[in-house]
Amino acid sequence: MGSAASARSAGAADNPDQGPTRRCVVTRRVLSKGRLIRFVVSPDGVLTPDLSEKLPGRGYWVSADRAVLERALTKGYFSRAAKVTVRAPDGLLDHLVAALGERCRNTVELARRAGQAVSGFEKVRAWALSGRAAVLVTASDGAENGRKKLEGLAAGRPLVVCLDSAALSTAFGRGPVIHAALAGGALAERLVTEAGRLSGLTSPRAGPSEDTPKRKPPQRLKTGGSITDENDG
Repeated sequence: MGSAASARSAGAADNPDQGPTRRCVVTRRVLSKGRLIRFVVSPDGVLTPDLSEKLPGRGYWVSADRAVLERALTKGYFSRAAKVTVRAPDGLLDHLVAALGERCRNTVELARRAGQAVSGFEKVRAWALSGRAAVLVTASDGAENGRKKLEGLAAGRPLVVCLDSAALSTAFGRGPVIHAALAGGALAERLVTEAGRLSGLTSPRAGPSEDTPKRKPPQRLKTGGSITDENDG
């Protein structure tokens, strides 16, 4: 599954600071939940990612940025926030990357089953020109010229590049699939959010400082309110 990701969401996620917010336990910046990852701590002190944001217990939110997460894991931020000794499983970041990639694939498959997604360049082009497409998807291992064609069709829409052709083919139940489009709605917004998180964990860049506002993500991701404390779910 490709780990390059790219996109921003239509609607609320176009402004990533809209919607419910939480505070990152590392940077102390308040961000939309879509730009953070929730963790919980088990009774025996084991750190567990909660990508579905449904696990019971107090939530500890960290920016979806590899450098920030590495800092949280190595500098004891989870233990300080939870006020107990917290242990992280081996390979936690790699597990997160794989899990986010799987969530992206599953979201595309759900959209396809719901009649909210098409594949194939001509169908994607038709949806884009008709205005039905809210999010465009191109395989991370697809040819560069094909990707540029989709970029030309995007016209301000998110372009997601978080799945390789094999994953897209699995999502559509046929192959090979290189290009796809999703209609507007909750599934399209979910895909953009998950792709943005994946981008933060796979893009080689330094994490944001506590004093420097993070720039808005570019329209093409190489990878939703009142303010609540990080321990309030």
